[in-house]
Amino acid sequence: MARTSTYLNFLGRTEEAFTFYREVFGGEFLQPIQRFRDVPGMPPMPEADQAKIMHVELAILGGHVLMGTDALESLGQSLTMGTNVHLNLEPDTRAEADRLFAGLVAEGGTASMPMQEMFWGAYWGSLTDRFGVQWMINCAAKA
Repeated sequence: MARTSTYLNFLGRTEEAFTFYREVFGGEFLQPIQRFRDVPGMPPMPEADQAKIMHVELAILGGHVLMGTDALESLGQSLTMGTNVHLNLEPDTRAEADRLFAGLVAEGGTASMPMQEMFWGAYWGSLTDRFGVQWMINCAAKA
């Protein structure tokens, strides 16, 4: 089923933040926490960064899902509060994923990562639209 979620980025505090959100909203994480050390093909990074969060999901109100990751300076990432949020679209089909991506990146948007197969098994891409809103599109449907 298609859904929309909010993706939050933190500078090394994702686990702390999501532990707090879990206390506030209740429930459990929707899947085991994925850490950077578990990502195949990651470049070398400090051991402390390997333990940081690559992905976490928590259902909050009305089926809305908060997702999160740590932005790592060791990977050249930086974070400015206010630009640390992405709207994450999860369409039912790859055709719909491609349509949404093309529409949002059109007329002045910028593709950060074009739609492509990802190691977690989804078809994924990210972009910033012409208004500065950051989007991720994650389609679990197989080709």
